[in-house]
Amino acid sequence: MRLIVFLAMAALIAGCQVEPSRSDSTKIVAAFEVPLPSEEDRNQFLSVLRTAAEAERMRVDADSSQDLERMTNAMPQTAMTMRAAVWRESSHDDSVALAMDQHDHLGQVWIMFFKSEDPPLATRFQKRVMHVIMVRWPGTLSLPIMPTGSIPLHRDLVRTPKGYILDPAAARKYDKESVDNQPH
Repeated sequence: MRLIVFLAMAALIAGCQVEPSRSDSTKIVAAFEVPLPSEEDRNQFLSVLRTAAEAERMRVDADSSQDLERMTNAMPQTAMTMRAAVWRESSHDDSVALAMDQHDHLGQVWIMFFKSEDPPLATRFQKRVMHVIMVRWPGTLSLPIMPTGSIPLHRDLVRTPKGYILDPAAARKYDKESVDNQPH
């Protein structure tokens, strides 16, 4: 079940234009891009996630670099340097956060925070994690969340000093009305 949830969330953040059927708990409430160019940075980032998760009785599942390398060798378009999910310990289906990069922004890991089935817990976790991340990686930037609940594709983003914005030329692709009219 976790794999299905993870794959649905990955499609959602990849600018998927058709809004999947999902509960309110899986809505993205905040998203950031964290510069993690080295394996040491990624390991420190995972340590931050694990420390904050343990404090809230949650757990972190992360693919090993070997697993990600095997996946990339099998399908180069799936290249990643990180893929990790934070779960409530009491639930195998309630993801609180997802962190991953993709082939078009390797080393720039996107961390997405979900509303969760326990919003106060998710909010505490997000604040705890982001405080440490912003101190350790000050180049962290915010990502826009579209009306459909997705994050635009990397190629549709424009970097600003405070974060990313949707490129106005790509805005129509992410318009809820436009998405609703897509063939299903």
